[in-house]
Amino acid sequence: MNKRTQGIIPSYILKELAEKGNEHAIKSLAIKEEAHNKLSDNKKNENDVDDKNNRHASSDKQPKRHVYDSQETEQTRRKLVRDEGDSPTNDDDVNRAYDYSGFTLEYLNDALNRNSLDNKGYDLIFNVHFGYKHLNAEWYEGTNEMIFGDGDGSEFLNFTRGIDVIAHEMGHGVTQFINHLDYMGETGALNEHFSDVIGSAVKQKYFQQTADNADWLIGDKIVGPAWQGIALRSMKAPGTAYENDPQPSHMKDYVDLPITNNPKDDNGGVHINSGIPNKAFFLVSMEIGTDNAAVIWYNAWNDKKYLHTESKFKDAFEAIVKSAQMLVQQGQIPSNAETVVKKAFSEVGITSTVSV
Repeated sequence: MNKRTQGIIPSYILKELAEKGNEHAIKSLAIKEEAHNKLSDNKKNENDVDDKNNRHASSDKQPKRHVYDSQETEQTRRKLVRDEGDSPTNDDDVNRAYDYSGFTLEYLNDALNRNSLDNKGYDLIFNVHFGYKHLNAEWYEGTNEMIFGDGDGSEFLNFTRGIDVIAHEMGHGVTQFINHLDYMGETGALNEHFSDVIGSAVKQKYFQQTADNADWLIGDKIVGPAWQGIALRSMKAPGTAYENDPQPSHMKDYVDLPITNNPKDDNGGVHINSGIPNKAFFLVSMEIGTDNAAVIWYNAWNDKKYLHTESKFKDAFEAIVKSAQMLVQQGQIPSNAETVVKKAFSEVGITSTVSV
């Protein structure tokens, strides 16, 4: 299983910007490739990574936040600038990483009954001001930390500006600890999808929105004045977030890409085809509320019978239906949830080969 960096900005977007002469996109792609190679060369047992690489493990099992300033270098954990319980600093990026991650931890705990990323109080490590005008925010699988670039001020702004971006990257950590969905092809699209689910749910809670009045955009706070659109993705209307947005919203338009090292292939379409389950989540949320939908999805993600390292869309559908059935029986969600889920997945063309 290859370890990868999992970023909010797809490599195909960086590649397109690089081909237009954006030097920061060129550098960001090179940094991503170098990080991927380093992670792939790590021969440690992956379970050992999960258990031992959290250098700030809490004996009381309460998650702590540790925010580092990379000082525009590519070094992680360079300078600790805000620790758990510290007063705010004069750096907005440091404070946003600290505050937005704290809100996300509260959402995981209050809405999903999860204690941090691993459900055991895992500490969070953030690296802000990573690289010089770096164009991404990423979860580093293998070292289990997050990096946030400052953007170039043109295509992208500072990546700590979006609470959905921070929650999205934390979502990758949750997936890693639960079922470790391989970051490639249809399985990788599920990985990206769940991070968008967490990002959108947290964003709506933070801004006190409902499914009805939310914008359902991902990354709208971090796109700059030169960006030809309004966000990175739209869960409500995949394919409409920016000019030539390639996301489909139905299986008939699934983009079958090879799994290669070519940035244009998006590792088999992980950021592209995630639009299909994203639309299903939106449809379910509109009927029963975003928090109820998030609970269904989260419980499904914990069902290892259906969701494991190589699961596909139909596996997720089956797990989500089973989750809805169980939660309805327990009286935790509206009684029509199962019907709503089946209808939503049918509308995006995802079906099952078994009776659900």
